[in-house]
Amino acid sequence: MSDSSQAARSRTDFPEGVAVVIGGSGGIGSEICKGLAEAGANIVFTYRNNKEKAAAVSGAVLALGGDVASYPLAIEHEQEVNEFFTTVIQKYKKIHTIVNATGSNIPMMFINQLSPSKWREVMNNDANGFFNIVHASLRHMREHGGSYVVISTAGLSRWPTRDVLSVAPKAAIDALITGIAREEGKFGIRANTVALGLIDAGLFQRMRGNEYSEEYVEAAIRNSSLKRLGTAPEVADAVVFFASDRARFVTGQTLVLDGGFSL
Repeated sequence: MSDSSQAARSRTDFPEGVAVVIGGSGGIGSEICKGLAEAGANIVFTYRNNKEKAAAVSGAVLALGGDVASYPLAIEHEQEVNEFFTTVIQKYKKIHTIVNATGSNIPMMFINQLSPSKWREVMNNDANGFFNIVHASLRHMREHGGSYVVISTAGLSRWPTRDVLSVAPKAAIDALITGIAREEGKFGIRANTVALGLIDAGLFQRMRGNEYSEEYVEAAIRNSSLKRLGTAPEVADAVVFFASDRARFVTGQTLVLDGGFSL
């Protein structure tokens, strides 16, 4: 372990316990895992199907000196989520942070093209899936205090045409985060959101050239203040701040990380 990693892990930015990163094997989720590890947190993360990527993320966290474990999880399945959190709590005793960084490929379409079945599928996977996470973890968090951090979308600030399947479920999740911040703060629970513009990692890279044409990407960059795409480490920095004790008086807030696109 490097001297800088040793120094980072000597800080007290996090209480005892583990940080749980839902979707930690993705392009953004993996950077969040590494960022939290660099800041001194031990990590439990989930993945959908990609065992090889999960193993690579585990190796990166171990190289930073942190403890790490990974579990497969489909958050739309309530019982599976309940069993996951039961396992983690039994093994580690305390969760101090839960980060929701899941993301799946979603088709870009106008609202008038959207079928009820597709709407239900995405809302179940995304919004209902996050509620499953909250339902399975909130009682534990009430006992010890802690932080929820959700990766959301800057589309809630400036509507991105044809992106309703990303924005709509995130609106429900953002409302839930606000409610948690308001209702559960007396138990030492904080809840915050990082709303992303175009980040050159994970889902964006998978969709670029297909759902995101080069003309779309160029227009988004041109219409932003900083004239570039964001990066996964920049997202991780924001998440680490919200999760850590450095943000101990911050709750119910949204950090819009979009390079000024929504201005």
